[in-house]
Amino acid sequence: MEQVSAGTLRQAGKVIAVHVAYRSRAEQRGLTPQEPSYFLKASSSLSLDGAQVERPAGCELLAFEGEIALVVGTAARHVSPADAWAHIGFVTAANDLGVHDLRYADKGSNVRSKSGDGYTPLGPGLIPAAGIDPTGLRVRTWLNGSPVQEDSSAGLLFPFSQIVADLSQLMTLEPGDIILTGTPAGSSVALPGDVVEVEVDVPVMGLSTGRLRTTVVQGQTPMAPYGSVPRATDAERELAWGSAEAAGLPTASSAPPAQAKGAPPALAETLRLKLESVGTATLSAQLRKRGLDHVSIDGLASTRPGLRIVGTARTLRFVPNREDLFAQHGGGYNAQKRIINTLNDGDVLVMEARGETGAGTVGDVLALRAQVRGAAAIVTDGGVRDIAAVAALDMPVFHAGAHPAVLGRKHIPWDTDLTISCGGATVQPGDIIVGDDDGVLVIPPSYAEEVADAAIAAEHEEEFIAAMVADGHGVEGLFPLDAQWRARFRDWAATHPNRKAQP
Repeated sequence: MEQVSAGTLRQAGKVIAVHVAYRSRAEQRGLTPQEPSYFLKASSSLSLDGAQVERPAGCELLAFEGEIALVVGTAARHVSPADAWAHIGFVTAANDLGVHDLRYADKGSNVRSKSGDGYTPLGPGLIPAAGIDPTGLRVRTWLNGSPVQEDSSAGLLFPFSQIVADLSQLMTLEPGDIILTGTPAGSSVALPGDVVEVEVDVPVMGLSTGRLRTTVVQGQTPMAPYGSVPRATDAERELAWGSAEAAGLPTASSAPPAQAKGAPPALAETLRLKLESVGTATLSAQLRKRGLDHVSIDGLASTRPGLRIVGTARTLRFVPNREDLFAQHGGGYNAQKRIINTLNDGDVLVMEARGETGAGTVGDVLALRAQVRGAAAIVTDGGVRDIAAVAALDMPVFHAGAHPAVLGRKHIPWDTDLTISCGGATVQPGDIIVGDDDGVLVIPPSYAEEVADAAIAAEHEEEFIAAMVADGHGVEGLFPLDAQWRARFRDWAATHPNRKAQP
């Protein structure tokens, strides 16, 4: 078996890639081409086994694609499909890496998204093409040791001979040129710290290239605005990850919006209106009467004083920053962005930040995205950056203070939709969150209806008490009501119905 060398790679005058070539890939994308189409990658994108590849700063969607690469052995021009395979010298493994954040700028050329330095690893071994059945090759890909792609050249829409013959109609394929023959289903996104391995073999002959190993690292140099800057959309996320579900996006086949994956059941509108009609002070008293005295999220202020919010908890946990872990989990389409992208009408995103206010846990762009998704509020026991812009939103954010730093100064977005601690209170997904100027409460769903009805009744009594105090009565026996005053309250209530009881 011949090992790929730097000298061999330098012979590659052209790197030509096929867009969609496998049936499995076409079926995954719902689009089957009638003939092959191509794009070029820079020869400077070539790299060897064991190399590192950068995900550019500001990008989140570095996708891997395990492929079979053909290395041209003898010049080919106007060759027929029957003669095409004879012009291939070797077969090897390739990883056709690309940044989906820049595809919009390429307008189909893939120049920026696919030609980054090191974006075409090859090797480690070369399998001589002579004597090999072109339909008997297999390609497999592993992400961090787990298999994610497997297919054979028998599954190609366009056989190797057709691809070589077609390309030779317009250009001379020269010795050392490399043809990337497309990727099967299973291509997805690699994050900093991930290791992608690709192997091509001929099972019936026991021949293999060995595993081509590439490690993803985080780039540190931001892209300057004199060119196209990274831009990730939900459409690109779905394309890069392989499916909407894998990207953490709602799908048409999933349950209704409030029932999307990870989302708690929707809050009944009648219950929401009841809870919205009473203050947290009254609700707190009713919860305490039922033995729940540790259900307030303490130390927070609202960006929208005067607004009362009621919603269902979705949860996000930050862990303290550790630089190596942040490189793997903090950038790109991280846990925070994923959960914000799946918020639904009436959700309240509650974030555990350990009371650490030395960095923002949310800023204007993500807060706006939460509002657009229909979230009722964001609650964090950490800091908020871009506070003026966040405060200008219709959606309130309950927070522990303002801070200009990005979350990476103190936090890593770690996991979602699990039991967390926020402001001294335990919060579970599906808990009911009520907030106003007095504070934020966590109401267990099993208590909500009973507590809401009791709070409405209590506020009706308080309305009577306030009216009596305004008339000049003292509070003895009145606050709380003794038997005599309670009788008078019943008489008063007969002519002053409780409007909140039927929201």
